[in-house]
Amino acid sequence: MTEIVLPSYANALGTVFGGQVAAWIDIAAGVAAMRHARNIVVTASMDDLHFVAPAHVGEIVVLQAHVNRVFTTSMEVGVRVEAENPLTGERRHTATAYLTFVALDAAGQRIAVPPLLPESEAERRRYQQAEQRRIWRLERRQMRDSEE
Repeated sequence: MTEIVLPSYANALGTVFGGQVAAWIDIAAGVAAMRHARNIVVTASMDDLHFVAPAHVGEIVVLQAHVNRVFTTSMEVGVRVEAENPLTGERRHTATAYLTFVALDAAGQRIAVPPLLPESEAERRRYQQAEQRRIWRLERRQMRDSEE
């Protein structure tokens, strides 16, 4: 997915709002999740959103989303965000995030997601790392639930 950083998306420093980047990440990840599930999906969580560098007005923002792993009714989607100078084509990493999506039927009930079969070395690496992040998410959820 590509976007251009317009002045209306930027703060007084001429850099894109973090909330705008988060919204673009959610859209790009949602498209990847929907295309994999071939069904309605909703965002369950966004975690590990890290801003590495700013994107400036006039730059192109390139978002690459990948389904990293499928569980039963949910899937982890990773998004890498880069800023591109439209005149030179030079790119730099600006943000990374991991999101969890859940597939739903027409009645809003969770449904199974088709399995993911990683093929490349990069896909296998993302697949393995997603398992550890899921363990962390479940631990955080358990801690949060016990505090309520």
